[in-house]
Amino acid sequence: MSNYSHIFPNADHAGLHTFLQDKHNWLSQPKKGFLRYQEPLKKISHLRASSCCFKEDIVTIGTPEELNADEALLVSRTMQNLMPWRKGPFSIFGIDIDAEWRSEKKWNRIAPQLPELKGKLIADIGCNNGYYMFRMTEYNPRFVLGFEPYVHHYYTFRTLNTFANQKNLDVELLGIEHLPFFPDSFDVIFCLGILYHRHSPIVSLQDMHNALTQDGTLIIESQAIPGEESLALFPEKTYAKVPGTWFVPTASCLNNWLQRTGFRDISLFCQHPMSSLEQRRTKWMTFESYEDFIDKQNPTLTIEGYPAPHRVFFKATK
Repeated sequence: MSNYSHIFPNADHAGLHTFLQDKHNWLSQPKKGFLRYQEPLKKISHLRASSCCFKEDIVTIGTPEELNADEALLVSRTMQNLMPWRKGPFSIFGIDIDAEWRSEKKWNRIAPQLPELKGKLIADIGCNNGYYMFRMTEYNPRFVLGFEPYVHHYYTFRTLNTFANQKNLDVELLGIEHLPFFPDSFDVIFCLGILYHRHSPIVSLQDMHNALTQDGTLIIESQAIPGEESLALFPEKTYAKVPGTWFVPTASCLNNWLQRTGFRDISLFCQHPMSSLEQRRTKWMTFESYEDFIDKQNPTLTIEGYPAPHRVFFKATK
């Protein structure tokens, strides 16, 4: 567990320390589910990549020549143990991981809109395995803190960064609801694909606004429905088979949410319909994916009959 007092002077360090200590105590319990990730991590903890590349679409950590045969087998088994891989692509010591999401497509839409990241303090909310955090390192941020409440993704990042050894990246078992630990703390917040999973998107936007420094920047991307009116879909039970989806706004609706929660200089810089070209089943993610969520007779509808998802991208300032 890291001590962030020297990085985030405005943070509620007492509350944060207590919360994280409880989380780490929870992880230390001898539960089989946690050991699945902890034991392989211990076995590879001595391995460091001598070269990394984070500037290209594929996040590359190490090369095959850096490992002997036993080490290569150990790393291969460790990567397979971390399935399903939701974000990517990665190349880990020559092991090509084709994740469910082609995350490079999303990053390439965002990159031209990036604010200054050099020397900045950044939060990546719902960072998953850290794909976007690794891409940020090209810009030399001072520190990127990933908020990731799911143990699987948390340990996937821990494993990857054991190899990559990027000192200015870290992940904690935090959710978006824990942003109040960090008032006026982040120069930039990334919130990619999270907002529609929140019971109250307005509270989440307020929390992000409060966690930004003055003139800080929010980059937010969300699932959305098409349409010009300012409204949000509230599905009866599931949306595209996902039960944890609450409010799915139009772009206009999300723009109004941002405005009414105090953001300014709001710009919609990209929107597009989703497709199986970007989210699909692979050998590294063998469960249902986008094509299973959409009406096969009418791809403009979800399997429940709702408008099929678009993605919208906004940039806004505190």
